[in-house]
Amino acid sequence: MKSIKVGIIGGAGYTAGELIRLLIAHPEADIDFVFSTSNAGNQISKVHQDLVGSLDKTFTDTVNPDVDVLFLCLGHGNSVKFLEANTFSKSTKIIDLGNDFRLEADKVFDGKTFVYGLPELQKKAIESANYIANPGCFATTIQLGLLPLANAGLLNQDVHINAVTGATGAGTSLSATTHFTWRDNNFSYYKPFTHQHLGEINQSVKHLQNNFDSDILFMPNRGNFSRGIFATIYTDFEGTLQEAKDIYKSFYKEAAFTFLSDDQLHLKQVVNTNKCLIHLHKHQGKLLVTSIIDNLLKGASGQAVQNMNLMFGLEETTGLQLKATYF
Repeated sequence: MKSIKVGIIGGAGYTAGELIRLLIAHPEADIDFVFSTSNAGNQISKVHQDLVGSLDKTFTDTVNPDVDVLFLCLGHGNSVKFLEANTFSKSTKIIDLGNDFRLEADKVFDGKTFVYGLPELQKKAIESANYIANPGCFATTIQLGLLPLANAGLLNQDVHINAVTGATGAGTSLSATTHFTWRDNNFSYYKPFTHQHLGEINQSVKHLQNNFDSDILFMPNRGNFSRGIFATIYTDFEGTLQEAKDIYKSFYKEAAFTFLSDDQLHLKQVVNTNKCLIHLHKHQGKLLVTSIIDNLLKGASGQAVQNMNLMFGLEETTGLQLKATYF
């Protein structure tokens, strides 16, 4: 198989930087261009400075319409605008890392039907897809914590979620709540009960349990660390802890990156990996589910590469055998 020719749009951001790092080491991929209007002509390693000595390419403000796959790493709402302004070959596959095409109401655009790209939910559909809507980072963490229960028809009461994300979840643009002097030694919540990822979370839960009519009550938080998401989820559960474990192990028995742990979790286990780790704890009539990921990898660029692998018939883990930054 010839190398997969890759184009990246929105090349200066965190997700694009992670994508470039993964793809320069991917044995079956070759980066054709990295598009950035604000950095056109500049060395990529001037922006992503850890790439000095690893990548000798410059940003461009033109595209090659014949690439095999196009990754859209744009701000939410901007993928539609970009595709309206630029035309690509009918054979070019597209993976959007924004939220433009994740919901059923938005999945068809200009004759293209986007498949929701959570491999643990619909791997077969991804394998035959030409267009992928990559899931959100919070959505990935929470769905992977909930979907085994939904698949078993066991989400019959409200679901309570508290999840903390690192500073990279907010992107590279500075704001009052991302500035170091505000974020350092600080903690806060935002968008209580209204976070934009709730739409795709509810959509996937109902995909597996169509009679789900309870509330998913989500409290997102900002943490004083760079990367990772730590989510705790609890809901009513009448079975035993072992029965819950059996449900999760069965659901993820063929998953390449999602694993159930018998031990309590901490973020360093997943940072710099494409893994999702899950831990279960039973207290009286409640099941507590802990789900953790790296927001830039399994929550964004790593999952995008995982989807690319599936779309091109590669082993799902190709280029994603990463080591956690444990110490």
